[in-house]
Order: sequence, then C-alpha cells, then structure tokens
Amino acid sequence: MAHTLPTLPYGHDALEPHIDTLTMQIHHGKHHQAYVDNLNKALTGTDGENKSLEELMACISDYTTAVRNNGGGHYNHSLFWSVLTPGGSPLSGNLEAAINETFGSLDALKEKMNTAGTTRFGSGWAWLSVSAGKLVVSSTPNQDNPLMDIAEVKGTPILGIDVWEHAYYLKYQNKRPDYLGAIWNVVNWAEVAKRYEAAL
Repeated sequence: MAHTLPTLPYGHDALEPHIDTLTMQIHHGKHHQAYVDNLNKALTGTDGENKSLEELMACISDYTTAVRNNGGGHYNHSLFWSVLTPGGSPLSGNLEAAINETFGSLDALKEKMNTAGTTRFGSGWAWLSVSAGKLVVSSTPNQDNPLMDIAEVKGTPILGIDVWEHAYYLKYQNKRPDYLGAIWNVVNWAEVAKRYEAAL
C-alpha cells in the first residue's frame, strides 16, 4: 500500500500569524511530500510495503536509514498537522487532569516541552507521549519518534512539535524559543485529548 500525503484540515494561511502561510505551503507541500515519496521508494520490494506506519515504527531497526528517516518524517508530520488548529482549542477533561497531576499545570507542561525543543541540538522533535499509562515529555533527533524501537524514551505520541529549522526559519529565523512560545496558540487540545484516550 503506497503512502500518501494527508490533506491539511485547514488552509495554509489558517495558522497566521503564529505560523506563516509560506512556511505551511513549503513544509506540507514540499518537505512532507518528499518524505512520502522517498518512503514509498525505500519500501519498494521489501516486506515493509504492506505494513502500516505504526507497524514500521515498531520495528524500524530492521529497515534502512532511508525508511527510518522518511517513515519517521511521514508519521511525525501527519501527527503534527492534526494537533494544530486555527486559534487553538481549549484543554479540558481527563487530559487536563492528567497534565495537572503530572506536571502541576499546563504552563509547567509548556515550559517542559519548550525546554525539550530548545535544547534538542540540531534538528528534531519535542514530544508529549503516553508511556505505561503516564504522560512523559521527551525529544528525539531528526525524524525519530517515541514509537520507534530505537527511541530512548518509548511511548505513544499525542503531541509533537517540529523543531527542524524548516518549521520556523522563514518567520522566526534562528529564534527557536519564539516559535515554541507562539505554537501553543494553535494547539488542537481536542485532538490531543482524543489521542490521549486512545493511547490509554
């Protein structure tokens, strides 16, 4: 089954002013499309052709670097687009309770995620995941993620923040902390909560 680029659930300009239109057009239409195309190419003729993305992540060490990088890129970005929404959405319910219990407050979680993203050297991701029923914050290099069998901190990701320069450089240049501060204005907490319930 060939992998395909997911359609954005909003317009390229919908996350302005926090994420600019041109970044969205290039990030989704060029970067993510390239991960999909290269993943399909890398899987041709392997048993991975019939695996879902999640199945591939679980045994990624069995595959080539091209599958790891592009499969991770496809999975990570597909999640990323879904956990963003114009204007953001409010946090409530079980997820809010779990965040307060684990981190003390939503602001404390944001600070922890921002630190994970800021201190990730080079390119990578900051994650909020569910591991053994608990919320954990981590970061991964390149296009790795917590689902991968090679991840230092394993879990089911429910929120991922892209800290590759292509995610923010046109608007924020080298000011990654400014981008990390702004992105919370467009987080789709309803989707993150759905993923949280499913991960439990």
